[in-house]
Amino acid sequence: MLKTIVMVIYLLICLLLIAVVILQSGRSAGLSGAIGGGAESLLGKKKGLDDWLAKVTIWVAVIFGALSLLLVVWK
Repeated sequence: MLKTIVMVIYLLICLLLIAVVILQSGRSAGLSGAIGGGAESLLGKKKGLDDWLAKVTIWVAVIFGALSLLLVVWK
């Protein structure tokens, strides 16, 4: 039962990590540029959001790695 709960949390962390990485703007502005590209030209680049997404990505990636190791060790 507990392993099932951890696996569901792991699945949610995986989806969150994918979403956070896709939303970051890269060199070619990625998906976030495609979604908000018009607003970016009017309002300027949102540097604060990019910084926040970078920090969230680090934390989610650490949680992802820890849960991955936990699930491998847990038999």
